[in-house]
Amino acid sequence: MEDRGGSFVAVRRISQGLDRGNSDCHSSSAEVVAGSAAWLGRGLSCVCAQRRESDSRPSFDLTPAQEDCLQQLQSRIDVPYDSSVPEHQEALRALWNAAFPEDELCGLISEQWKEMGWQGKDPSTDFRGGGFISLENLVYFARNFPQSFQDLLQKREGDRSVWEYPFAVAGVNITFMLIQMLDLEAEFVSKIELHFHSQTTEFGRSNIPEVPHCPIKLLITAENESAFDLLYCMTFKLMDQQWLTMRASYMDFNAVMKSTRRQLERELLAEDITRLEEIPSYSLLKR
Repeated sequence: MEDRGGSFVAVRRISQGLDRGNSDCHSSSAEVVAGSAAWLGRGLSCVCAQRRESDSRPSFDLTPAQEDCLQQLQSRIDVPYDSSVPEHQEALRALWNAAFPEDELCGLISEQWKEMGWQGKDPSTDFRGGGFISLENLVYFARNFPQSFQDLLQKREGDRSVWEYPFAVAGVNITFMLIQMLDLEAEFVSKIELHFHSQTTEFGRSNIPEVPHCPIKLLITAENESAFDLLYCMTFKLMDQQWLTMRASYMDFNAVMKSTRRQLERELLAEDITRLEEIPSYSLLKR
């Protein structure tokens, strides 16, 4: 994933929707500031803890059903966003309609998109770090947990900073972080390997159990084909909670993402967890 080399947009006190009295579709009430390109693509690598060669990597055999689910998930990850594909265009329109149901979208390229926290008037340029699945994640979030989605979009909860993170771009970063954290771009055949850095360092474990809990198995179950999307929603909400707890501003985004990842790993590695719905962060979501 290449670095776009541009700057991100930090949203200052995101507005409560578009100006209903303005129909020219070229204005946005969000104030912006240019900053580091580390929000997208390769620049996010500093957020995600890197595996060291000395880390243990126990393997786990997959059932045929689990292998099929994993391959389906990986095939989703491999799809780049393509603005010429009708399905991708419709997904982008669906995201807008879910985010701002009372406001008509003037076009897939419009200044209106900045209201959602995209870097510019063309959201397609921001999907490079996460691909089409990052758009699918956002649409799933908006449709299945509309209250939490709107709370994050409109920054409704907590004592917010003056300079807030841009909602949409942060969402793409979360997809990218989860793909890296779970090593979903690796080649899998009939086994998977647990390689969370925190398993042997931050958790203070000197020995890995003979049959350790494997969090990736929570995502490759036929009972929930949208497990990755659900984990995304939980992670987004967890990230915002960490943001508020740390009293963060836009320059603290990388630190917030690191903290989010550490907390998510702790929850996923709990040995008594059998379903994503049992993870503490799930309780943060509201429909």
